[in-house]
Amino acid sequence: MDGGNSSVCDEEVKWGLYMNQYIDQFKKYLKVEKNVSVHTLRNYSVDIEQFQRFLKDTNLCPAEDETAIDIKKIDNVVIRTFLGSLHKKENCNSSIARKLSTLRTFFKYLCREGYIKKNPARVVATPKQAKKLPSFLPIDEAFRLMDTPDTKTLSGLRDKAILETLYGAGIRISELVSLNITDVDLEKGYVRVLGKGRKERIVPFGNKACESIRVYLNKIHNSKFIIQNSYNGALFLNMQGKRLTARSGWNIVDKYARRGAIKRHISPHSLRHTFATHLLEGGADLRVIQELLGHSNLSTTQKYTHVNLDQLMKVYDKAHPKA
Repeated sequence: MDGGNSSVCDEEVKWGLYMNQYIDQFKKYLKVEKNVSVHTLRNYSVDIEQFQRFLKDTNLCPAEDETAIDIKKIDNVVIRTFLGSLHKKENCNSSIARKLSTLRTFFKYLCREGYIKKNPARVVATPKQAKKLPSFLPIDEAFRLMDTPDTKTLSGLRDKAILETLYGAGIRISELVSLNITDVDLEKGYVRVLGKGRKERIVPFGNKACESIRVYLNKIHNSKFIIQNSYNGALFLNMQGKRLTARSGWNIVDKYARRGAIKRHISPHSLRHTFATHLLEGGADLRVIQELLGHSNLSTTQKYTHVNLDQLMKVYDKAHPKA
């Protein structure tokens, strides 16, 4: 009887030496319990697998079995060595910080499950981040961008609706391409958005976006090719009748920025920043903007106060005689 228990324990110890097992369990935890997006899951997977390759290449945490890694030998020094190797390869601080955040989450999970006693990544300092003000468009350039698409064509009507929705609702490009027709209420003027962590929020998006979407949908219904090939009730479709991808959304914004002679580099996220900045400049409360953007923490939203202050300082320097 005792021999049987010993054999089971030996198998558990051996299982514990193989990091792949832990990574697989962690991925299941993220997908099932945390319900993270596909994009987030991919990022976690890439970061952890990179850390695993580093451990194999450096042999810093060897197990008795040469093909395995002893997870209990990973300490803060090992993690700092890993981050140092990333710095030598000229990874930017934001990328290194993200990988450290991934490791903290991974080891926190291992602690929760009782595989290790302490989180070695917790005591490792996060690299300092360069403070970057979010890029946004002045009101006149934002309006010019919205008016650039050729609304005589189906693709132009779609693209105008996309631009108006990004600017009118301040949603992320991933949220926009995930929208279904049933998520949009054109009568009440709001859209139901599934954000990060699969948290749902309701966002108003203004008359211009409503009208653009209405015209676009009417055109779709009159297009036999599109309606016959429509995919899962998606709101925004490509010209093959399938759901638009996030990459295509980026390309659309970039295309009209160039056509509209907008010199600054902008992306779909720039329109999200523009949405928030214009609301703040119009007197909107920061808490309201936080809700509209779907930020979990107010500190994330507060960066827009710096943008607003920057604009105020420019106006002051230009207008005040004693500036």
